[in-house]
Amino acid sequence: MSNKKIILPSTYFAPIPFYTILFKNSNCIIDIHENYVKQSVRNRCVIFSTNGILNLSIPKIRKNSSKSIIKDIKISYAEPWQKTHWKTIITCYNSSPFFEYYRDKFEAVYTKEEKYLIDFNYKTHSLILEIFKSNKNIILSKKYENESLLKDFRNYSFHTNEKINYDQVFSINHGFIKNLSIIDLLFNIGPESIDIINKIDPSKIY
Repeated sequence: MSNKKIILPSTYFAPIPFYTILFKNSNCIIDIHENYVKQSVRNRCVIFSTNGILNLSIPKIRKNSSKSIIKDIKISYAEPWQKTHWKTIITCYNSSPFFEYYRDKFEAVYTKEEKYLIDFNYKTHSLILEIFKSNKNIILSKKYENESLLKDFRNYSFHTNEKINYDQVFSINHGFIKNLSIIDLLFNIGPESIDIINKIDPSKIY
């Protein structure tokens, strides 16, 4: 495990390689003072549907300014996105081996409305750490972190080209899809998920 200070973005059920970095580094900070980046891991998770890749995006309240600090981003509830996301997850993973095992914990995430995106994301991070029985503290930035002082992962997509496969429900139709949300891994292989996370080479994550 590395002791080097690293900086990560706030994420919505991030891709699996994100957790490789998180678990293999002891000094992680999540930056809540960076500028919000649209269509990124900050408000989007990617899952496996019957038609292949499917993006689930958390809608935000639009502001006049083109740039906003992520800690100030408010979630929009103009549409029932929580109900939609959860129903979609059920549709995609109901037949996966460990869905029922984790179902109640994940459903609880979608029952309470959080005002700010970072608060909802924090809740998803906390759930994943709980499932992996990790005592790692989630340290949130107190200011914008100068990228010259640490290892900066804020512009990463958290993908890897490594060939590390696991069983996926719809792979018979679409083949294996990599770099999906951590929930795809958990629902498909459960407690063995940590083995896949540990097999990923952090130096090959981009």
